[in-house]
Amino acid sequence: MIRLLLISCLLLLSACASRAPLPAQMPTLNLPQQLHIQRLQAGERQDWMLVIQREQANLRWSLLDFLGIPQARQLLSDGTWQADGLLPPNPQARELFAAVLFALTPEAELAGNYPGARQQGQRRTLGERWQVIYEQPETFTVKLAQGLRYNVSPLPTEATP
Repeated sequence: MIRLLLISCLLLLSACASRAPLPAQMPTLNLPQQLHIQRLQAGERQDWMLVIQREQANLRWSLLDFLGIPQARQLLSDGTWQADGLLPPNPQARELFAAVLFALTPEAELAGNYPGARQQGQRRTLGERWQVIYEQPETFTVKLAQGLRYNVSPLPTEATP
């Protein structure tokens, strides 16, 4: 019985430790945004569209393939991720969303929202977990563990007449 309790506690602690860091408070973001996400790992490439929208005090994150099929949908509410719709939980997408939120956080708000973050020139890091390299403010690469890399850039918006 004690062994089972110990194993349960270890599993719970490992689940908490792997949770993607979130800001202390919601950063100032220019929303809505539509971003092109290019996932690169071990010579394989996937392309998606990420839509970030504000809904009252919450942020809705929708990851779609280029046919418009949802790959992941999450709502960031009160510092926690919540499922949005009928898609199954997707921890990789949550990690991506959290890393993009970190990358989009204005430099002036970085220290208050992510106490362990460092920014030097065009590079921003959060410990060993995330490394962001900026080409421009909204065009950047996020490097994660195990050689996983995301290239992020804004999608062109249609001009309104």
